[in-house]
Amino acid sequence: MASILHTEKLCKSFSNGGVQQHVIKNLDLEIREGDFTVIMGASGSGKSTLLYALSGMDKPTLGKVFFGGEDISEYTNDQLAVFRRRHCGFVFQSIYLLDSMNVFDNILTGALVAQQNSPELVQKTETLLKKVGIGEDMWKKYPNQLSGGECQRVGIVRAIINEPEILFADEPTGSLNSASSTDVLDIFTELHNKGQSIVMVTHDLKTALRGSRVIFLHDGAVVGEHAMPPYGTEDAAARREGLQKFLDSMGW
Repeated sequence: MASILHTEKLCKSFSNGGVQQHVIKNLDLEIREGDFTVIMGASGSGKSTLLYALSGMDKPTLGKVFFGGEDISEYTNDQLAVFRRRHCGFVFQSIYLLDSMNVFDNILTGALVAQQNSPELVQKTETLLKKVGIGEDMWKKYPNQLSGGECQRVGIVRAIINEPEILFADEPTGSLNSASSTDVLDIFTELHNKGQSIVMVTHDLKTALRGSRVIFLHDGAVVGEHAMPPYGTEDAAARREGLQKFLDSMGW
């Protein structure tokens, strides 16, 4: 598969009380088109920091991030905003729906401004909401009238409404109960099976099992990688055992 995103000697540091804290260190990483890449590691290993650098939400201190051959680490903040809107979708643990807008309008705000009033976009929003189990009776409801799992499904539709080339997710099931987590993960699996490139940060084994590739971070560096076939194509127990053995070897 072709590379959709890669880094060269990526570094990210923060100043903490006048002391430089090096979170990501000279990291070379390739994200392949169509992969479901899962980033794991202990707390403080740099997982979310890496996700933000890959997605253009934060600039690296040193090194480069390439998307489709373009060095986005050289972009201005305005250029990065356009890049994220055109190429990326985002799903977070905190869903960030707008409380003042109903479900349908929350989706439309995630669309490109030029498309917001198009009949095609409205039809697409309706189709995607139905596909993730958000029926017409919920479209005029506000976020505080929905469960956490329902809000996250709305958040996923908002993230994919513009058909992003790559979908970034940071602990997307972290605040959900088991049943809602499974519903959300099933959506991610379906997206991946249709060719969606996904990069997801998680600390949860059940969530990580949905990926096709798990990379493990330690002190800001990739120290191991584990490949898996598409979810559902191998024995579930064997898949879990293989990933658990890998994580154990990483000291997880």
